[in-house]
Amino acid sequence: MQEPKVTMEVRKADGGAVIDIVGEVTAACEDVLTDAFNQATDQGAKAVVFNFAGLEYMNSSGIGLLVTLLVRANRNGQQICAVGLNDHYRQIFELTRLDEAIGIHEHERDALAAAGV
Repeated sequence: MQEPKVTMEVRKADGGAVIDIVGEVTAACEDVLTDAFNQATDQGAKAVVFNFAGLEYMNSSGIGLLVTLLVRANRNGQQICAVGLNDHYRQIFELTRLDEAIGIHEHERDALAAAGV
């Protein structure tokens, strides 16, 4: 399998967790993304904010990974939000209707407030 071209840092933020994504979100990053999500939720976060400000590329496999995590979050009573999406990826979220399940916000504080944490 191809080596993932991404780094993810998890940090606590007001009852939630933020995952800072730098690089590419593709099938190759499944383990990295899952580990970051597990780390965020193991800290008891009721909301997980994906910070896409450092996103360089995301393909359909990456979108699929987000959907998988969304299902897990819904099952666990958690919310997922996104910040830092550029216009291109914001449009993809809208076209795939992912924006109906993952709140898109301009700032982390807005995302956390919308998630009620």
